[in-house]
Amino acid sequence: MAAAHYYRILGLRTGADFEAVKLAYRNLARLYHPDVNPGDHLAKEKFVQITQAYQAIVDALPAGASKVRPRTAATADSQTSKPTPPSAATATPSTPSAAVSGRGTTTRSATTPSATQKNTASTPPPPPIQQPPGGSNADQDLKQSSFIQLQTFLQNQRYPRAVALVEGLAHRFPNDVEIRQWHAITYYRWGQAVIGEGNFTKASACLKKAARLDPLNRSLQKSLQQEWQRLAEASQRPVVGGRR
Repeated sequence: MAAAHYYRILGLRTGADFEAVKLAYRNLARLYHPDVNPGDHLAKEKFVQITQAYQAIVDALPAGASKVRPRTAATADSQTSKPTPPSAATATPSTPSAAVSGRGTTTRSATTPSATQKNTASTPPPPPIQQPPGGSNADQDLKQSSFIQLQTFLQNQRYPRAVALVEGLAHRFPNDVEIRQWHAITYYRWGQAVIGEGNFTKASACLKKAARLDPLNRSLQKSLQQEWQRLAEASQRPVVGGRR
């Protein structure tokens, strides 16, 4: 199956970096985990889908890439340790000059500094320290605490509170892929719930909102199609104690 399909399941663009893949998988897995959605077969299906998609993307990475990238981005120490190998590399060119130095000590003393200077000049400057994926540490802390709150609201079916939370996050982080996923999934879950209550007008509005928020998320769009079908079937049946 095409790699683009697996990226779409995670709500990502094809070729997204490994850190983005990890973050997307982690957050989707938390939302769809069977422990969070007991008895929800659709959630279980999606959990399996996103797990398979994540594994397929990792398997397609070059050998060792999935191990190296998380380690280098995990801590600032690993980033700052990168510039040290070039300093060790500057010592190696002096070895060939020493081997060729059978011509005389004066040649060795003259060539060694120039070789060192060339290597020093060609050594790239250390890369700038980048923010962690998803924003600064403060942003990550806010998102983490908000995500825990969101899980609690969804588990307790407090959908208006969940929507208010993600609306605020979307306003603060308008271009954040994770927040967009949470935003769409929250409306999807609300629409899914109110179908069972017989509130078909509200369900339709929620499902439309979810579809607009994350149109490139193939997994979500497939789930929405299932809910549209469920809504169509439910609206044809008599509703007891509900609203149309």
